[in-house]
Amino acid sequence: MELKRQELHQMGMNVVGKHLEENGFEFLAIKSESGSSPQFVCMKNEKEVFFVLVRTVTFPENPESYDESWMLKMKKHAIDKKARLLYAGVGIADANDMMAQPRKGQESFINYKGLVEINLST
Repeated sequence: MELKRQELHQMGMNVVGKHLEENGFEFLAIKSESGSSPQFVCMKNEKEVFFVLVRTVTFPENPESYDESWMLKMKKHAIDKKARLLYAGVGIADANDMMAQPRKGQESFINYKGLVEINLST
């Protein structure tokens, strides 16, 4: 059975959440519903607030690309709240057949290159 959209999103959230935790971010809020933004509100060094946007896609979609109008809305939100904005794109594919949708109980290939800071001044 193919993974549903929310299940794929949750896989991406788990990858990014683990990365944030390993890099010293403290979670202030987590929104795990697909379509909610930002997904993570974090603090680092007890002073800086970060909004982390997670976008999970399946192959052949590129996890590094995002909707510009969505990002513009998130930039405005980050500026209003005096937060830094990070983007985390996660690609997921079936480990045995890249062109097949990921399936429950099957191994998946994860394409995650880390956090990208979004420049708020542009």
